Amino acid sequence: MKIIVTGASRGIGYELVRLLAQDSSHHIMAVSRNAGRLADLKQDCKDHPGKILVQPFDLEMLEDIPVRFLAAVQEHFDSLDILVNNAGLLVNKPFEELDLKDLKRSLAVNYLAPVVLIQGLLPLLLKAQKPHVINISSMGGVQGSVKFPGLCAYSSSKAALGVMTECMAAEFKESRIRFNTLALGSVQTEMLAAAFPGYKAPLDPGEMAAFIKDFAEKGGTYFNGKIIPVSLSSP
Repeated sequence: MKIIVTGASRGIGYELVRLLAQDSSHHIMAVSRNAGRLADLKQDCKDHPGKILVQPFDLEMLEDIPVRFLAAVQEHFDSLDILVNNAGLLVNKPFEELDLKDLKRSLAVNYLAPVVLIQGLLPLLLKAQKPHVINISSMGGVQGSVKFPGLCAYSSSKAALGVMTECMAAEFKESRIRFNTLALGSVQTEMLAAAFPGYKAPLDPGEMAAFIKDFAEKGGTYFNGKIIPVSLSSP
């Protein structure tokens, strides 16, 4: 399978690439703005049979996605089986202190970048036999879930990602592409530590990555246009 994973330099994304690379049939492009951590990831996977390409890129630079990033993808892939929009940006700030820059950054990384990526990668997805787009959201972006002070920008941008998933499934229902969102509960990552200092999550990144890997490979057979909670607790 030909796979792209964004947000691959740490946490769940890092562990997901490591797991995917254990399969010799996988050709994975790992994307992050942190080139140093991507180099560490490639070194960490040097004995794995899957092929890993690392692609340093800042998804906040939306205008560069259709030109620079997509050109890099087309250099290596002639089709795309799986896209995991895992990259995320956390703004943890009281509502009255949020400024326009905070809101723009949250929307750019958590919502707009996946939209632009999906749009640009559609030709490659349509060439695959069973293409699957997985958008990684948060329980904070699910209507009716527990909400927390300071996370308005993050949670609302992740909510937009889920609704976009439903829209894409409707718009492309006659195609082979499947679109799903996984709304993750708490996982012991750097982002969680920034949002909830001192909180101990019930799952580590490797455990959640194992679920996402299985869902990415097989979930499109059973689900389309769904926002699926993957959570043991709140937050």
